[in-house]
Amino acid sequence: MSYGKELHQRPSTMDFRMSSLDDDLCCPVCCDTYSDPVVLRCSHSFCRFCLDTFWKTMPTKECPVCRRRSSTDDPPANLALRNIVETFLKERRQNPEEGTSGSETRGQEGSAGSRCSQHGERLLLYCMIDHEAICVVCQTSEKHQSHQLCLMDEAAFDLKEEMQTCLGPMREKLEAFDKAKQECVKTAQHIQRQAHHTERQIKKTFEELHHFLRVEEATRITALVNETKLKSMIMNEKIVHLTMKMTSLSDTIKDIEKNINAENIAFLKAYRDIKGRTSNTLQHPETVSGSLINVAKHLGSLKFRVWEKMLGTVKCTPVTLDPNTAAPWLSVSDDLTAVRFQGLQDHIPDNPERLDLCVCVTALEGFSAGKHSWDVEVGNKTKWDLGVLKASIHRKGVLSVNPSQGFWAISLRDGSKYSACTRPWTHLTLKTKPRRIRVLLDYDNGQVSFYDHANMSIIYTYYEKFTEKVFPFFSPCISEKAQNTEPLRICPIKLSIVKQ
Repeated sequence: MSYGKELHQRPSTMDFRMSSLDDDLCCPVCCDTYSDPVVLRCSHSFCRFCLDTFWKTMPTKECPVCRRRSSTDDPPANLALRNIVETFLKERRQNPEEGTSGSETRGQEGSAGSRCSQHGERLLLYCMIDHEAICVVCQTSEKHQSHQLCLMDEAAFDLKEEMQTCLGPMREKLEAFDKAKQECVKTAQHIQRQAHHTERQIKKTFEELHHFLRVEEATRITALVNETKLKSMIMNEKIVHLTMKMTSLSDTIKDIEKNINAENIAFLKAYRDIKGRTSNTLQHPETVSGSLINVAKHLGSLKFRVWEKMLGTVKCTPVTLDPNTAAPWLSVSDDLTAVRFQGLQDHIPDNPERLDLCVCVTALEGFSAGKHSWDVEVGNKTKWDLGVLKASIHRKGVLSVNPSQGFWAISLRDGSKYSACTRPWTHLTLKTKPRRIRVLLDYDNGQVSFYDHANMSIIYTYYEKFTEKVFPFFSPCISEKAQNTEPLRICPIKLSIVKQ
């Protein structure tokens, strides 16, 4: 037997309270106590204002309850009902507590006095299938036949309990959203700090390059000016010398012309002297080579020669530290070549790329083929880890550094205990304490080797079949009691130009 049929067979248990005076004095339209009640020919009564308002929304003037058309536009006042309402309201004012209790009871039973729009009856039941409030007449209709029904109060209680159980996960989700929002705010602030810092570094770097170019330009202009002065001075001295020669030669020419026109005896007497002066002036002036500005020397491959000289001042490392992967305890240098332990920095966002509990940082460059090497200055540090890790490692939480977790590394502990980070770790015996470690990755042959850079003696080699991109990683480890404070530093490589 359905729950709805049980309700229909036991109407006395519900006792819908429709006979109570409080309920009988409620207007079917506004569900409140009648105000200036009027009565229609169908015997249904309404507040005059409610009826007028209802009729304004309808094409015909009909009863809001039974839909029977009214024969008059101005229904008569229901004087008897008005007197009853006035008496009821007077008694309620004299007994406010009783009136309030009755109102609360009616509100609970009738869901704020709502009625069925189809039958005009109180909405006392709730259909659990259609999820709608219904009246006792609706429960017998075909629409709700065999549906699970329950009292409004019971439905409200059960559904409120159901909603209450949903609040827990929703509050947890709200908390997660709030946490994500705060992380986004922190990330946005960090982006601004990164942008300002990066802009300063770019300007600083280009200012250094501009300074180099300005100095180089000034040096080359000075060289040009000096050469110009020197060769101009030489040429001016040559001009003065030639001017003197020309003056002397002009005087000689005049003397010769004068003697040629003289008497023979005078000419012959002066001939020997004039002949000697003629011999001295017959030598042709010489043109000195290299007197012009060496334009080719100043302009030939000028850009290349400046760039080649600049190359000697530029440091280049085979790999670059990626600060976006650095644990929040680490500080990466401005040139992205060194990392040291600094202590927890709360303003660092917990982005997906960052290793949050493993005190290390990865390189920006990853490798999936070929041979690659880089040197790391470890100095006198007492603790460090170096090696490569695979791209897909879990970057959050506590990590175990070994090949099964995607790490191929060596480590130093307590200043002299060297180990290969196998599982379990393999103790390594070194004859000398290396200050610089070379890491050699042969991806295609599946090898990661570590060397003492001083004598290129092998420290340890891993053999692995790589299946994904791997990244160099660097861990300076924590600093305690002013020890192990030195950074790990990637060493620059020497650049050379091959001319073909």
